[in-house]
Amino acid sequence: MAIDRTEPAQPAPLLQNWKLTLAYDGTAFRGWQVQPNEITVQGELQAALERILGESPLPQGSGRTDAGVHALGQVASFVLAAPIPAENLQRALNRTLPPAIRVLRARTAPNAFHARHSAVAKTYEYRVFRDAICPPFLAPYVYAYSRPMDGSALQRSARLFEGQHDFLSFAATDSDLAGQTFNQDAKLDLRPIPRPGFQIEAPTAPTVRTIFSSCWEERQTEAGTLLVYRVRGSGFLHHMVRNLVGTMLDVGRGRLSADEIPGILAARNRTAAGPTAPARGLFLHSVEYEEL
Repeated sequence: MAIDRTEPAQPAPLLQNWKLTLAYDGTAFRGWQVQPNEITVQGELQAALERILGESPLPQGSGRTDAGVHALGQVASFVLAAPIPAENLQRALNRTLPPAIRVLRARTAPNAFHARHSAVAKTYEYRVFRDAICPPFLAPYVYAYSRPMDGSALQRSARLFEGQHDFLSFAATDSDLAGQTFNQDAKLDLRPIPRPGFQIEAPTAPTVRTIFSSCWEERQTEAGTLLVYRVRGSGFLHHMVRNLVGTMLDVGRGRLSADEIPGILAARNRTAAGPTAPARGLFLHSVEYEEL
């Protein structure tokens, strides 16, 4: 009687979906997304995973921040076969990644979780330094803009962006604008926003977004005075926050009136809005999800 010496089939490795929360200084990177012959945050994270585990999934970010843009709470998701405890993965990544990228939290997530598609809201901050001389150690993280500013006009213009609008006038003029460009989210949040007085209707264009809150605040720091714009919304188009800031600064210095904002939105034309503020003042502050 022949003896069957065939080795029993090994079970396939159990795949785990991971969620990372990251902070990074975007100064030295060509943005989040992998690009040929460029240093990017996504590329560095993928390379670190390969060095640690021998696996190279492409981490999917909640949004594709541009070159020079920073993050306080970027979220990335990817799948791994290696059975590694979350605290070990976080520790190993922080030892391997460049010091400009830190993993703040690491955890497994349900299989359906996706850093971009599962997001329901994001918050960005834009920081403007108001004093005459910007300290050199602060310069990579702020827009130094010391011209006289009408604070009430600035605040009024910010409030006009709240609600659901077509933001095409505030989107980059990339040829692939209507496609999936940087910071353009495919999923729209159509739930009622947490402020009374707004009626949300079904969007009619891919450039429609809902802004939940939009405001400026002044912060006194040891380095000087910061004027900080904070905006929370369902999603953002490529360069949208920087174009909003550039337009509002024109309002604050009197080149535009806040009363012109509704007309700029209605124009659906980038040339109707103000300039694009520099990338260095922009921070992805946080990303929100339904409870996992």
